[in-house]
Amino acid sequence: MTLNLERMEEILDGRPAYRGRQARAAVFSRLCRSWGEATDLPQDLRALLAREVPLEIPAFLSRSADGGTAKAAIRLADGETIETVLMRHRPERNTVCVSSQAGCPLGCVFCLTGDRGYSRNLSRGEIAAQVLFWSRFLKESSGRVRNVVFMGMGEPLLNYDAVLGAVRIFNDPEGLGIGARRISISTAGIVEGIARLAGEGLQVNLSISLNAPDNPLRSRLMPINRTYPIEAVLKAAAGYIEKTGRRLMIEYLLLAGVNDSPAQAGELAARLREYLPRLFFVNLIVYNQTGKYLPSPAPAVAEFVRVLEGEGVAVTRRYRFGSDIGAACGQLAGEAPVPA
Repeated sequence: MTLNLERMEEILDGRPAYRGRQARAAVFSRLCRSWGEATDLPQDLRALLAREVPLEIPAFLSRSADGGTAKAAIRLADGETIETVLMRHRPERNTVCVSSQAGCPLGCVFCLTGDRGYSRNLSRGEIAAQVLFWSRFLKESSGRVRNVVFMGMGEPLLNYDAVLGAVRIFNDPEGLGIGARRISISTAGIVEGIARLAGEGLQVNLSISLNAPDNPLRSRLMPINRTYPIEAVLKAAAGYIEKTGRRLMIEYLLLAGVNDSPAQAGELAARLREYLPRLFFVNLIVYNQTGKYLPSPAPAVAEFVRVLEGEGVAVTRRYRFGSDIGAACGQLAGEAPVPA
Protein backbone atom coordinates (compact mmCIF):
# COMPACT_ATOMS: atom_id res chain seq x y z
CA MET A 1 0.00 0.00 0.00
CA THR A 2 0.93 3.66 -0.32
CA LEU A 3 -0.54 6.69 1.37
CA ASN A 4 -4.28 7.05 0.63
CA LEU A 5 -4.94 10.66 1.61
CA GLU A 6 -8.49 10.61 0.29
CA ARG A 7 -9.42 7.70 2.56
CA MET A 8 -7.67 9.35 5.53
CA GLU A 9 -9.71 12.51 4.98
CA GLU A 10 -12.93 10.46 4.77
CA ILE A 11 -12.16 8.84 8.11
CA LEU A 12 -11.34 12.15 9.78
CA ASP A 13 -14.30 14.01 8.27
CA GLY A 14 -16.88 14.80 10.97
CA ARG A 15 -14.41 14.32 13.80
CA PRO A 16 -13.06 17.32 15.75
CA ALA A 17 -10.76 19.43 13.57
CA TYR A 18 -7.88 18.95 15.96
CA ARG A 19 -7.93 15.21 15.25
CA GLY A 20 -7.21 15.95 11.61
CA ARG A 21 -4.33 18.21 12.59
CA GLN A 22 -2.95 15.51 14.88
CA ALA A 23 -3.18 12.88 12.15
CA ARG A 24 -1.52 15.08 9.53
CA ALA A 25 1.22 16.02 12.00
CA ALA A 26 1.86 12.32 12.69
CA VAL A 27 2.33 11.64 8.98
CA PHE A 28 4.09 14.75 7.70
CA SER A 29 5.81 16.36 10.70
CA ARG A 30 6.71 13.48 13.00
CA LEU A 31 7.16 11.08 10.06
CA CYS A 32 5.51 8.17 11.86
CA ARG A 33 6.03 4.84 10.13
CA SER A 34 2.86 3.36 11.66
CA TRP A 35 -0.25 4.71 13.34
CA GLY A 36 0.80 2.95 16.51
CA GLU A 37 3.35 5.74 16.97
CA ALA A 38 0.61 8.41 16.91
CA THR A 39 -0.16 8.04 20.60
CA ASP A 40 -2.05 11.35 20.79
CA LEU A 41 -4.85 9.76 18.76
CA PRO A 42 -7.47 7.51 20.41
CA GLN A 43 -6.72 3.83 20.16
CA ASP A 44 -9.86 3.05 18.12
CA LEU A 45 -8.98 5.76 15.57
CA ARG A 46 -5.42 4.49 15.34
CA ALA A 47 -6.71 0.98 14.69
CA LEU A 48 -9.09 2.20 11.98
CA LEU A 49 -6.38 4.26 10.27
CA ALA A 50 -3.91 1.37 10.50
CA ARG A 51 -6.42 -0.88 8.75
CA GLU A 52 -7.62 1.60 6.12
CA VAL A 53 -4.63 3.91 5.60
CA PRO A 54 -1.41 2.01 6.40
CA LEU A 55 1.71 4.16 6.55
CA GLU A 56 4.16 1.52 5.39
CA ILE A 57 5.81 2.31 2.03
CA PRO A 58 7.07 -0.93 0.44
CA ALA A 59 10.17 -0.22 -1.61
CA PHE A 60 13.41 -1.65 -2.97
CA LEU A 61 16.39 0.61 -2.28
CA SER A 62 19.58 0.83 -4.35
CA ARG A 63 22.55 3.16 -3.83
CA SER A 64 25.23 4.51 -6.14
CA ALA A 65 28.85 3.57 -5.59
CA ASP A 66 29.82 7.10 -4.59
CA GLY A 67 27.01 7.37 -2.05
CA GLY A 68 25.64 10.52 -3.64
CA THR A 69 22.48 8.98 -5.05
CA ALA A 70 19.88 6.45 -3.93
CA LYS A 71 16.88 5.13 -5.84
CA ALA A 72 13.70 3.62 -4.44
CA ALA A 73 11.29 1.51 -6.46
CA ILE A 74 7.95 1.80 -4.67
CA ARG A 75 5.15 -0.74 -5.03
CA LEU A 76 1.70 0.85 -5.27
CA ALA A 77 -1.54 -0.70 -4.02
CA ASP A 78 -2.51 -1.98 -7.48
CA GLY A 79 0.90 -3.55 -8.14
CA GLU A 80 2.28 -0.72 -10.27
CA THR A 81 5.89 0.27 -9.58
CA ILE A 82 7.26 3.80 -9.66
CA GLU A 83 10.74 5.14 -9.01
CA THR A 84 11.99 8.10 -7.00
CA VAL A 85 15.55 9.32 -6.49
CA LEU A 86 17.43 11.01 -3.65
CA MET A 87 20.40 13.17 -4.69
CA ARG A 88 22.78 14.26 -1.94
CA HIS A 89 24.64 17.26 -3.34
CA ARG A 90 26.16 17.86 0.09
CA PRO A 91 25.14 16.84 3.63
CA GLU A 92 22.62 19.65 4.11
CA ARG A 93 21.28 19.77 0.52
CA ASN A 94 19.12 16.76 -0.23
CA THR A 95 17.00 16.80 -3.39
CA VAL A 96 14.25 14.29 -4.15
CA CYS A 97 13.17 13.59 -7.72
CA VAL A 98 9.55 12.40 -7.79
CA SER A 99 7.38 10.67 -10.35
CA SER A 100 3.93 11.98 -11.24
CA GLN A 101 2.67 9.08 -13.37
CA ALA A 102 3.18 5.34 -13.56
CA GLY A 103 5.03 5.29 -16.85
CA CYS A 104 4.63 8.15 -19.33
CA PRO A 105 2.40 8.70 -22.39
CA LEU A 106 4.76 11.03 -24.25
CA GLY A 107 7.13 8.48 -25.81
CA CYS A 108 10.26 10.65 -25.95
CA VAL A 109 12.73 8.47 -27.82
CA PHE A 110 15.66 9.10 -25.48
CA CYS A 111 13.82 8.14 -22.28
CA LEU A 112 13.39 4.66 -20.77
CA THR A 113 10.17 5.69 -19.04
CA GLY A 114 8.68 6.38 -22.46
CA ASP A 115 9.69 2.88 -23.58
CA ARG A 116 7.75 1.42 -20.67
CA GLY A 117 4.54 3.12 -21.79
CA TYR A 118 1.82 4.68 -19.68
CA SER A 119 -0.30 3.03 -17.00
CA ARG A 120 -2.03 5.81 -15.05
CA ASN A 121 -1.76 9.06 -13.13
CA LEU A 122 -0.58 8.95 -9.53
CA SER A 123 -2.73 10.30 -6.71
CA ARG A 124 -1.42 13.17 -4.59
CA GLY A 125 -0.87 10.66 -1.80
CA GLU A 126 1.22 8.43 -4.05
CA ILE A 127 3.30 11.45 -5.05
CA ALA A 128 3.62 12.63 -1.44
CA ALA A 129 4.62 9.12 -0.32
CA GLN A 130 7.81 9.39 -2.37
CA VAL A 131 9.02 12.40 -0.40
CA LEU A 132 7.80 10.82 2.83
CA PHE A 133 9.92 7.74 2.10
CA TRP A 134 13.08 9.83 1.76
CA SER A 135 12.15 12.08 4.70
CA ARG A 136 11.98 9.00 6.92
CA PHE A 137 15.23 7.70 5.41
CA LEU A 138 17.07 10.97 6.11
CA LYS A 139 15.60 11.33 9.60
CA GLU A 140 17.76 8.39 10.67
CA SER A 141 20.85 10.56 10.08
CA SER A 142 19.23 13.81 11.29
CA GLY A 143 18.82 15.02 7.70
CA ARG A 144 15.81 16.31 5.82
CA VAL A 145 14.56 16.83 2.29
CA ARG A 146 15.40 20.37 1.15
CA ASN A 147 14.35 20.33 -2.51
CA VAL A 148 11.80 18.47 -4.62
CA VAL A 149 11.91 18.20 -8.42
CA PHE A 150 9.13 16.74 -10.56
CA MET A 151 11.54 15.21 -13.05
CA GLY A 152 10.88 11.52 -12.53
CA MET A 153 8.48 9.25 -14.38
CA GLY A 154 5.62 10.95 -16.22
CA GLU A 155 4.55 14.40 -17.39
CA PRO A 156 3.53 16.45 -14.33
CA LEU A 157 1.24 18.86 -16.17
CA LEU A 158 -0.84 15.96 -17.50
CA ASN A 159 -1.62 15.12 -13.85
CA TYR A 160 -2.07 18.72 -12.82
CA ASP A 161 -4.46 18.49 -9.85
CA ALA A 162 -2.60 15.69 -8.09
CA VAL A 163 0.77 17.37 -8.66
CA LEU A 164 -0.45 20.70 -7.27
CA GLY A 165 -2.07 18.88 -4.35
CA ALA A 166 1.27 17.24 -3.56
CA VAL A 167 3.08 20.57 -3.93
CA ARG A 168 0.80 22.08 -1.29
CA ILE A 169 1.52 19.16 1.03
CA PHE A 170 5.27 19.61 0.57
CA ASN A 171 4.98 23.37 1.11
CA ASP A 172 2.72 23.23 4.18
CA PRO A 173 4.63 24.77 7.13
CA GLU A 174 2.79 22.39 9.46
CA GLY A 175 3.88 19.45 7.33
CA LEU A 176 7.06 18.89 5.38
CA GLY A 177 7.75 22.64 5.28
CA ILE A 178 9.63 22.70 1.97
CA GLY A 179 9.76 26.23 0.55
CA ALA A 180 7.91 26.76 -2.73
CA ARG A 181 11.08 28.13 -4.31
CA ARG A 182 12.72 24.78 -3.57
CA ILE A 183 10.10 22.89 -5.59
CA SER A 184 10.56 22.53 -9.36
CA ILE A 185 8.17 21.20 -11.99
CA SER A 186 9.54 20.02 -15.34
CA THR A 187 7.29 19.77 -18.38
CA ALA A 188 7.71 18.73 -22.00
CA GLY A 189 5.64 21.80 -22.87
CA ILE A 190 1.96 21.24 -22.03
CA VAL A 191 0.76 24.72 -22.98
CA GLU A 192 -2.52 24.70 -21.04
CA GLY A 193 -0.74 23.47 -17.92
CA ILE A 194 1.91 26.19 -18.18
CA ALA A 195 -0.79 28.86 -18.40
CA ARG A 196 -2.69 27.35 -15.49
CA LEU A 197 0.42 27.14 -13.32
CA ALA A 198 1.16 30.80 -14.02
CA GLY A 199 -2.13 31.71 -12.36
CA GLU A 200 -1.64 29.70 -9.16
CA GLY A 201 0.31 32.35 -7.27
CA LEU A 202 2.84 29.73 -6.17
CA GLN A 203 6.55 30.54 -6.25
CA VAL A 204 7.53 27.14 -7.59
CA ASN A 205 10.13 26.82 -10.33
CA LEU A 206 9.19 25.80 -13.86
CA SER A 207 11.46 23.97 -16.31
CA ILE A 208 10.61 23.28 -19.95
CA SER A 209 12.32 20.47 -21.87
CA LEU A 210 13.06 21.74 -25.36
CA ASN A 211 15.92 19.50 -26.57
CA ALA A 212 15.95 20.78 -30.16
CA PRO A 213 16.09 24.15 -31.90
CA ASP A 214 13.62 23.29 -34.69
CA ASN A 215 10.28 21.52 -35.02
CA PRO A 216 11.25 18.61 -37.33
CA LEU A 217 14.00 17.44 -34.97
CA ARG A 218 11.98 18.05 -31.82
CA SER A 219 9.04 16.11 -33.26
CA ARG A 220 11.38 13.19 -33.98
CA LEU A 221 12.77 13.23 -30.45
CA MET A 222 9.59 14.26 -28.64
CA PRO A 223 6.32 13.31 -30.39
CA ILE A 224 4.42 15.77 -28.14
CA ASN A 225 5.90 18.50 -30.34
CA ARG A 226 3.33 17.66 -32.99
CA THR A 227 0.67 18.90 -30.58
CA TYR A 228 2.71 21.62 -28.90
CA PRO A 229 5.34 22.92 -31.36
CA ILE A 230 8.24 25.06 -30.24
CA GLU A 231 6.53 28.37 -31.07
CA ALA A 232 3.47 27.53 -28.94
CA VAL A 233 5.62 26.31 -26.06
CA LEU A 234 7.82 29.41 -26.05
CA LYS A 235 4.80 31.72 -26.28
CA ALA A 236 3.38 29.97 -23.21
CA ALA A 237 6.76 30.31 -21.51
CA ALA A 238 6.83 34.04 -22.26
CA GLY A 239 3.35 34.38 -20.77
CA TYR A 240 4.46 32.51 -17.67
CA ILE A 241 7.44 34.83 -17.20
CA GLU A 242 5.31 37.92 -17.76
CA LYS A 243 2.64 36.85 -15.28
CA THR A 244 4.86 35.46 -12.52
CA GLY A 245 8.08 37.45 -12.87
CA ARG A 246 9.91 34.19 -12.17
CA ARG A 247 13.01 32.96 -13.97
CA LEU A 248 12.43 30.00 -16.26
CA MET A 249 14.72 27.06 -17.01
CA ILE A 250 14.99 25.69 -20.56
CA GLU A 251 16.29 22.12 -20.41
CA TYR A 252 18.32 20.85 -23.34
CA LEU A 253 19.51 17.24 -23.51
CA LEU A 254 22.70 16.91 -25.58
CA LEU A 255 22.82 13.89 -27.93
CA ALA A 256 26.02 13.28 -29.89
CA GLY A 257 25.63 14.13 -33.57
CA VAL A 258 21.89 14.79 -33.18
CA ASN A 259 21.32 18.18 -31.56
CA ASP A 260 24.74 19.34 -30.36
CA SER A 261 26.34 21.19 -33.30
CA PRO A 262 27.49 24.82 -33.07
CA ALA A 263 24.94 25.72 -35.76
CA GLN A 264 22.16 24.20 -33.67
CA ALA A 265 23.38 26.14 -30.63
CA GLY A 266 23.14 29.34 -32.65
CA GLU A 267 19.67 28.46 -33.87
CA LEU A 268 18.58 27.66 -30.31
CA ALA A 269 19.88 31.00 -29.03
CA ALA A 270 18.08 32.90 -31.79
CA ARG A 271 14.80 31.07 -31.17
CA LEU A 272 14.92 31.65 -27.41
CA ARG A 273 15.80 35.31 -27.68
CA GLU A 274 12.96 35.82 -30.18
CA TYR A 275 10.35 34.70 -27.65
CA LEU A 276 11.99 35.14 -24.23
CA PRO A 277 13.60 38.57 -23.87
CA ARG A 278 14.36 38.10 -20.15
CA LEU A 279 14.33 35.83 -17.11
CA PHE A 280 15.42 32.53 -18.63
CA PHE A 281 18.49 30.33 -18.80
CA VAL A 282 19.47 27.10 -20.52
CA ASN A 283 20.33 24.04 -18.46
CA LEU A 284 22.41 21.61 -20.53
CA ILE A 285 22.06 17.92 -19.70
CA VAL A 286 24.61 15.42 -20.97
CA TYR A 287 22.72 12.31 -22.04
CA ASN A 288 22.75 9.33 -19.70
CA GLN A 289 23.09 6.42 -22.09
CA THR A 290 20.09 4.10 -22.45
CA GLY A 291 21.26 2.34 -25.61
CA LYS A 292 19.79 4.51 -28.36
CA TYR A 293 22.13 7.49 -28.48
CA LEU A 294 25.56 8.57 -27.29
CA PRO A 295 26.28 11.47 -24.95
CA SER A 296 27.89 14.51 -26.53
CA PRO A 297 31.69 14.52 -26.02
CA ALA A 298 33.22 17.20 -23.82
CA PRO A 299 34.59 19.34 -26.70
CA ALA A 300 31.14 19.47 -28.33
CA VAL A 301 29.54 20.47 -25.03
CA ALA A 302 32.14 23.20 -24.50
CA GLU A 303 31.55 24.58 -27.99
CA PHE A 304 27.78 24.50 -27.51
CA VAL A 305 28.20 26.50 -24.31
CA ARG A 306 30.56 28.95 -26.03
CA VAL A 307 28.07 29.67 -28.80
CA LEU A 308 25.14 30.17 -26.43
CA GLU A 309 27.09 32.46 -24.13
CA GLY A 310 28.42 34.35 -27.13
CA GLU A 311 24.80 35.06 -28.06
CA GLY A 312 24.07 36.38 -24.58
CA VAL A 313 22.24 33.28 -23.30
CA ALA A 314 22.93 32.25 -19.69
CA VAL A 315 23.93 28.57 -19.44
CA THR A 316 24.28 26.05 -16.62
CA ARG A 317 25.16 22.34 -16.76
CA ARG A 318 23.40 19.63 -14.81
CA TYR A 319 25.61 17.38 -12.74
CA ARG A 320 25.08 13.70 -13.51
CA PHE A 321 23.77 11.65 -10.57
CA GLY A 322 23.19 7.94 -10.21
CA SER A 323 23.81 6.57 -13.70
CA ASP A 324 25.37 3.41 -12.22
CA ILE A 325 22.05 2.47 -10.57
CA GLY A 326 19.75 3.59 -13.40
CA ALA A 327 18.74 6.67 -11.41
CA ALA A 328 19.89 9.41 -13.76
CA CYS A 329 17.73 11.61 -15.98
CA GLY A 330 15.83 9.49 -18.53
CA GLN A 331 16.75 6.16 -16.91
CA LEU A 332 13.73 5.58 -14.63
CA ALA A 333 11.69 2.63 -15.83
CA GLY A 334 10.07 1.12 -12.74
CA GLU A 335 11.58 -2.29 -13.31
CA ALA A 336 13.48 -2.84 -10.05
CA PRO A 337 12.17 -5.63 -7.78
CA VAL A 338 10.19 -4.49 -4.77
CA PRO A 339 8.88 -6.42 -1.77
CA ALA A 340 5.29 -7.61 -2.03
